[in-house]
Amino acid sequence: KDSDADDAVEQLFLVVVAIDFGTTSSGYAYSFTKEPECIHVMRRWEGGDPGVSNQKTPTTILLTPERKFHSFGYAARDFYHDLDPTESKHWLYFEKFKMKLHTTGNLTMETDLTAANGKKVKALEIFAYALQFFKEQALKELSDQGGSDFENTEVRWVITVPAIWKQPAKQFMRQAAYKAGMASPENPEQLIIALEPEAASIYCRKLRLHQMIDLSSRAPVNGYSPSDTIGTGFTQAKEHVRRNRQSRTFLVENVIGEIWSELEEGSDRYIVVDSGGGTVDMTVHQIRLPEGHLKELYKATGGPYGSLGVDYEFEKLLCKIFGEDFIEQFKIKRPAAWVDLMIAFESRKRAAAPDRTNPLNITLPFSFIDYYKKFRGHSVEHALRKSNVDFVKWSSQGMLRMSPDAMNALFKPTIDQIVQHLSDVFDKPEVTNVKFLFLVGGFAESPLLQQAVQSAFGSRCRVIIPQDVGLTILKGAVLFGLDPAVIKVRRSPLTYGVGVLNRFVEGKHPPEKLLIKDGTRWCTDVFDKFISADQSVALGETVTRSYTPAKPSQLVIVINIYSSEQDNVSFITESGVKKCGTLRLDLTGTDASVPNRREIKTLMQFGDTEIKAMAIDVATSKSVKVGIDFLNY
Repeated sequence: KDSDADDAVEQLFLVVVAIDFGTTSSGYAYSFTKEPECIHVMRRWEGGDPGVSNQKTPTTILLTPERKFHSFGYAARDFYHDLDPTESKHWLYFEKFKMKLHTTGNLTMETDLTAANGKKVKALEIFAYALQFFKEQALKELSDQGGSDFENTEVRWVITVPAIWKQPAKQFMRQAAYKAGMASPENPEQLIIALEPEAASIYCRKLRLHQMIDLSSRAPVNGYSPSDTIGTGFTQAKEHVRRNRQSRTFLVENVIGEIWSELEEGSDRYIVVDSGGGTVDMTVHQIRLPEGHLKELYKATGGPYGSLGVDYEFEKLLCKIFGEDFIEQFKIKRPAAWVDLMIAFESRKRAAAPDRTNPLNITLPFSFIDYYKKFRGHSVEHALRKSNVDFVKWSSQGMLRMSPDAMNALFKPTIDQIVQHLSDVFDKPEVTNVKFLFLVGGFAESPLLQQAVQSAFGSRCRVIIPQDVGLTILKGAVLFGLDPAVIKVRRSPLTYGVGVLNRFVEGKHPPEKLLIKDGTRWCTDVFDKFISADQSVALGETVTRSYTPAKPSQLVIVINIYSSEQDNVSFITESGVKKCGTLRLDLTGTDASVPNRREIKTLMQFGDTEIKAMAIDVATSKSVKVGIDFLNY
């Protein structure tokens, strides 16, 4: 498509709605294409926790015993919690399920998720229910605001995913969105998949000085929100907030923020570290002024180092004190009380800070104390006394009392991994002259993480945290939906190619690859490389190949796509080369009376957030139906 045709498409959507579908919490924001400088963050949610600002809602979902959608977010959690234990074991409750897409090696449309009661449901259904819930919430809010019904066709949807996700997981999200009715295979451009750190980066370009906190100039502050006034001598962000039917509106000025005037054109880089509940991923960008276009300098990296790691350490601590056998049983027999315990932990987790001196108290649910006594025959208090975990005590009010050191120890493994990963990135030759490090995502609110990053990298670059850091990705995703062409150059995370036959060359090709067919000597399994790992690709740049059907009557050509993390691959049989998808050319309906040697020209694009393909029958210049599939192959 040329850009003019693209602009025409843009005008059809009245509004861009971005959904930040997170591991622990989710939310949406939107902007009308007529006034792109206003970003509206979704209205306040019912429910909510003490000590947690509820701008987003927990990513939890509840299905009835008949497996029908019941509720999402706080509503799901509270309803599940209020069910009688005899009933609740039949209901299907899911939380933190997004990580499954990252951790499943061979993701398919059939992949299952396990509910709190141990029952399995197809992951695609759960994701589609969740997206459908957000779709309905957003359309309802838009309709309420506009006073008339808002149609799905008027919305361009953006869904954020971690940049380190592989192609199958991105395609899975797209399939789930189609199932939720946001877009369709016939109308794919209605949905854009955005990469989380990229979205954050797009928003960070527009930050004004009063909208961020420079860690080098002050002490980390815990969980600041625009309503708190912090007496540390820096004025709170003067975000112009229009209270419009509880929705919160942020004005994004149509300029590139002043901070960038310090960057030298073409040589200075910045890193965006997106630390969320499940994953941490980071991207290295360079900004091209005056338009503010972005160029990726090093492929996105990261891993499962989100704040869930802290919850996992807490669970390990409980196992150490009360026994793994008890904790396993308790989760299965009293799932609602387990959820309660983790909520209590969550609010204390947010109170952890480097300079804290007083202990943190975590209330144990009554059924935990009761069930433990039944299970072991002695009290929780006894277990604590007898365990050699000296920094966790029992307080007479029925609480676990953790010293600040004990709490900080739960953070340490996760924070160490993030710092180590960042060090590795800083050591790469492509990553020099980093001027700023933006810390974004929900986990970036943690003063422990802020302090660790500042002390490790503060001497190399300025560590900056945007105000309202948990919403950075959401706001950036809206900006990306309004102008997807803002990121001009990306890096391919993997080497991609296909297997082909080449003429056999003595001395160059290994003899075991020789195949003789109709008297011609061929070399099999040759890897024809489309693009290399970490190669830079411009937006819209295509890789072209021509394919010919083996016989004229053939109506479908299926070509296997292979990928590798290595750069120099010669054969598809080498170690580390995996089949990762298929390219399917459908020749039905093309004119078969053309010459026998039909040539199908295939164009693939690697410069976008998803890999795309199109094909043309050279003889007739007609377009050929083409599918590129990383999920069902």
